[in-house]
Amino acid sequence: MSEKTKRTLKLGTVAVALLLLAIQLVPVERSNPPVKSALAAPAAVGEILVVSCYDCHSHETRWPWYSRLAPMSWWIASHVKAGRGHLNFSEWPTFDFDSQDLIFQEIEEQLEAGEMPLKSYLRGHPEARLSDEQREILLRWARGE
Repeated sequence: MSEKTKRTLKLGTVAVALLLLAIQLVPVERSNPPVKSALAAPAAVGEILVVSCYDCHSHETRWPWYSRLAPMSWWIASHVKAGRGHLNFSEWPTFDFDSQDLIFQEIEEQLEAGEMPLKSYLRGHPEARLSDEQREILLRWARGE
């Protein structure tokens, strides 16, 4: 390898390292606002929701260490914001009955389609994977059975 190539590689490595350090300064919202009221659900349902859903769908998000490292922090914060925007169990008691019925229908659709929890989330959180039994417990709850 020529000296010029080595110098170019060193400069490129330094530039990438400086860029990675600089992006750490971009602020990211990783808050957990107060929980308005606990979700009233059967214990089995609550346990499943805490493990498989609350990180993205509540104000009880467990922010892992890598949620503080850009660019991963941007991606995780974006997913949590979107998840809370679709459904936030920490605000459940504030929803009227019609809204809760619509949410139950959406939960049922997502579960039946196997779209929740997200596959990208399950890669880092295998404990959140729903067994057939857990999925059935949530489906019965969503259907009011």
